[in-house]
Amino acid sequence: MSSVDMNQLYSDIILEHNQNQMNKRALDKFTLQEHGHNPSCGDDITLQADIEGGIVKDAAYTGHGCAISQASADMMIDLIKGKSVKEALRLVNLFLDMIKREVTDDDELEELEDAISLKNISNMPARVKCAVLAWHTLKEALSDDKEASEQ
Repeated sequence: MSSVDMNQLYSDIILEHNQNQMNKRALDKFTLQEHGHNPSCGDDITLQADIEGGIVKDAAYTGHGCAISQASADMMIDLIKGKSVKEALRLVNLFLDMIKREVTDDDELEELEDAISLKNISNMPARVKCAVLAWHTLKEALSDDKEASEQ
């Protein structure tokens, strides 16, 4: 695939996740809640997760923001559902390393699934904060949650 095709494919993935509302809801039952805000553009999300026995049983977000922040939150939730807290944190760190260009190997990044479509956002510094908002919010929540991180 040429880079033009890849950019279109990635754009389509981002649009699709931005329009997907399945993960954009309040959870009836959650053990973790964290608020994330990006003052530079007004993106604002509240992340909720139901963690049982060290596993992310369910996760969702509410809030508003640009297409990139909303799509990124949706991709992240798709990725972490059913994973252990330890694995979810590892994936969050992998995503953040990809954005910082510390990990660039596509084979290694493949496990980020659709979130790999945000790889080139690092070329647009103004959009980076939008892409990482949900991931930073989750990292903060999981790091603060002693019970979850000890399992």
